Amino acid sequence: MSKKNTTKSKAAKSTKAQPALQIKKDAKGRFWVVAKDSGQEYGPYDTKKEATDAKAGMASGTASAATESKPAKAKKVKEPKPKKVSAIDAAAQVLASSKEPMNCMALVEAMATQGLWESPGGKTPSATLYSAIIREIASKGAESRFVKKDRGMFAAASA
Repeated sequence: MSKKNTTKSKAAKSTKAQPALQIKKDAKGRFWVVAKDSGQEYGPYDTKKEATDAKAGMASGTASAATESKPAKAKKVKEPKPKKVSAIDAAAQVLASSKEPMNCMALVEAMATQGLWESPGGKTPSATLYSAIIREIASKGAESRFVKKDRGMFAAASA
């Protein structure tokens, strides 16, 4: 008799129909749980793990996706930060206001005292500025904002 009782209890458990579910990803990268027979979609879920957990919950009957849908998250709107002036743009401003040619060490000091640009912690900001000015002169030619007056000395190009 004990054998019949165990077979009946196993049969009673297996008669419960399990829904056929699959996980689908949409164009926005969100995951959805879809019932194959009815086409009903549950979700969206942010990660595949969340969708898999929801699918397991629906298959076992312990969770209902319709009641567990997450509320939409409100996106925080960030105010755009004001653009910082680059070293080469600040150097062009300093040279435009200066009447004499300057070397890059003096340019870096003048930019810092005027509050236009400060080195972010580099060891040789004057060498970096020198390289940028030379590159601009070489690439733009006559349209460059700088003119090389002497060795290591630059002035603003006359407009």
